[in-house]
Parts: sequence; C-alpha cells; structure tokens
Amino acid sequence: MKLSDSLAHNQSILLQAEAQDWQQAVKIGVDLLVEAGVVEPRYFNAILAGVEQFGPYFILAPGLAMPHGRPEEGVLKTGFALVTLKTPVCFGDEDNDPIDILITMAAVDAKTHQEVGILQVVNLFEDEANFDRLRACRTPQQVLDLINQTSAAAAEH
Repeated sequence: MKLSDSLAHNQSILLQAEAQDWQQAVKIGVDLLVEAGVVEPRYFNAILAGVEQFGPYFILAPGLAMPHGRPEEGVLKTGFALVTLKTPVCFGDEDNDPIDILITMAAVDAKTHQEVGILQVVNLFEDEANFDRLRACRTPQQVLDLINQTSAAAAEH
C-alpha cells in the first residue's frame, strides 16, 4: 500500500497538532490509526513498551520519528498516520531532537514494514527540502500532493 493512498483512505493526517510530550505526540498518530480501524488501542502501549526497552528506536532523522510496534501488538492491517506538531517534542535522542514530524506506521508483517513503510518514508525525506515543505503544509491535500510528487520523482530515477 502506498503511503499517500493509506493516508488519504484512512483520513490519517493531522497538521499542527498540539502535544505536551513525546508520548502524547505518539498517541495522536496511534489514535488516528485506531479510528481508521488499522490498529487496536493496545498498539500505543506496545510502542511505549518498546521505547522503554530499546530507547526511541524509531527516530529516523533530525525532526522525524516513525513510531511503530510489531505486527502482533495490535496491527489489524497495514497503514500510516502523519502528524506534524506546532511545537516540537523531545524523545531523549540528542542527535535528532526535537521532533515535529511523526509518521506512525502499522505493518502486518516484517516484509511490508521494510519494503513498503521504510522505503516510502526514506524516499520522501531523501530530499532534505521536503522536511520544510511538509512543515509548511496546512491541508491534508497539500501533504498528499507533496508525497505523490516525491514518489513520482523517485520512480523516474
């Protein structure tokens, strides 16, 4: 499933959200996936438990986190949520904090997690300018347009 298709289908984009801390920021993304029927509510606690055990393992780059748990921790189907924060939050990752872009991912299996999820997000942020382009988006459609333009450009190379 394509990132943009999942976001559009699940109506799981929330821009300029308010979060007091990283846990609340992660919960916003998980709640969007719960509402869309992608994950069970327990998925949030699974992500928190993973951070407790391994640290913030899903920080991908400065300003960018990709919270996710394991398929058996409440994933019903593959999907994504994208949240930008009005005020960045810190995860305790000194190299990449503070974080203001979260792409919450739920994958039904490890292959989907690797091939679909990570690859599409890497494509999106391969161009550093896309961080600021995404931060400038004020509507879900602007986000979808940016992702689709990036995907089309990546396919041409």
